[in-house]
Amino acid sequence: MWPPALIRGMRAAGDMDGFEAEASTASMVSGASSPYQPTTEPVRESRGWRSVRCDGDYIRSLPGVLKSCQVVLALLAFICIETIMECSPCEGLYFFEFVSCSAFVVTGVLLLMFSLSLHDRVPHINWILTDLVNTGLSALFFFIASVILASLNHKSGAEISAAVFGFLATISYCVNTYLAFRKWKYGSGSQNMRQSSDYMRARSESRDVDCRPEIQRLDA
Repeated sequence: MWPPALIRGMRAAGDMDGFEAEASTASMVSGASSPYQPTTEPVRESRGWRSVRCDGDYIRSLPGVLKSCQVVLALLAFICIETIMECSPCEGLYFFEFVSCSAFVVTGVLLLMFSLSLHDRVPHINWILTDLVNTGLSALFFFIASVILASLNHKSGAEISAAVFGFLATISYCVNTYLAFRKWKYGSGSQNMRQSSDYMRARSESRDVDCRPEIQRLDA
């Protein structure tokens, strides 16, 4: 016959072992269902400059060809106007110089952005509208500067060449402005249609949720 004190000690030890087993089991279950467990989903690597690629389709397209012609014509017009040593008056020459240099720099940057697909890395900028504004202003200013230079020139070869390149650049910018306007117009229309369709789909989904009594009971 075992002593009563020894029997009570054995029962207490057994109860403690059972409690520890249940606690370890509960911790394993809770750990398995915990949302903070490490996942095996691979981490996406950030794209660096190695992923920059030349977009040959854009370069061969009509907007790409026009952009290339605009850069070349603006550069040639700027070089021709810089070779003029004497002028009287010089305001028209200075204005033409500013327009040709600005068009060369801005259009060259846009051509580089579109050709290397760098504009996709800055999605918060409306690049279609930016291109439209650039081509429209460049066409207007090139036309004004070329008319002023042609009316005030002294029949020198450099001034005539600069005016010719200016008018050719004006034509190129006008065509590009028309294409950019069409792209901006149709792009804005499709975006508005997509937003309206998303709004109608959200409205229909919310209406379906309101019509389901079981969901209403769960929410209550």
